[in-house]
Amino acid sequence: GDGRRLDVLRAAGADKAELIAVCTDGRDTTNRIAELVQASFPNALLGVRSYDRQQSIDLLNKDVGFELRETLESAIVFGRMALEQLGVDAETAADIEAEIRQRDRERLNLQRAGDIYSGMEKLLATPEPLVPPRSAPERLNPEARRDRDASDASETDLV
Repeated sequence: GDGRRLDVLRAAGADKAELIAVCTDGRDTTNRIAELVQASFPNALLGVRSYDRQQSIDLLNKDVGFELRETLESAIVFGRMALEQLGVDAETAADIEAEIRQRDRERLNLQRAGDIYSGMEKLLATPEPLVPPRSAPERLNPEARRDRDASDASETDLV
């Protein structure tokens, strides 16, 4: 049924539910159901799958029981699996995964207290890779090699 309708929620037993999970597509639908559940069934724990970071912040500020960003969990697990497939040992990959989760939690809390730009220092946007490269970079095609040679020559002309 349509979770945006109070009669449908009641027919589904929401008034007796310990937990109501909102896992719908679309920010507006999700927000509408979450608001309706909070207003009509205040004794039920509310878990919500959010669309993005901003919606997570909004939901947490409305005191939902818990939220989970739609793509965050799969992205983190995918990243760990990719590292392992590239030869990173499982323990190191798990440590990196834990660090990413921790930084994200800290940043989300800073954003809740400030604004969406708070906690930017928690992002892992560093020029250093998380895992050391196996070999030095190499230009693989003639065009890239030619561009490098031209760039090197122009730099020496400036000296």
